[in-house]
Amino acid sequence: MQELGRNTLAEHLGIEFVEIGPDFLTARMPVDHRTHQPFGLLHGGASVALAETLGSVAAALTTDPKRQACVGLEINANHIRGVKSGWVYGTTRPLHIGRSTQVWEIRIQDEQERLICVSRITIAVLEKS
Repeated sequence: MQELGRNTLAEHLGIEFVEIGPDFLTARMPVDHRTHQPFGLLHGGASVALAETLGSVAAALTTDPKRQACVGLEINANHIRGVKSGWVYGTTRPLHIGRSTQVWEIRIQDEQERLICVSRITIAVLEKS
């Protein structure tokens, strides 16, 4: 999965996939100069980028890449707590896996397992021509 992120926003932000299970996917992202906002905290947009990366990759893993493509339709995020340094870990789990749409929840936590952000993404599953 790391290869999918080469030369993308995920690589620039330092996102690394760390665990895959039967119903989840986990990645981590550093909280540093690449992901800070001007006041030295984790940028909300970086959290959303981690969430969208996780949800999109997880959705793609449930489809046939030769005949289907997954694209984001909508994403939202609630930012719960600020983080200044270290790593954040995002874990996504499916809420709905349908034929043409999927919904994934992403929970982002810091190294002390405190909740940082909760996000939900809706994915469209498109048939390739």
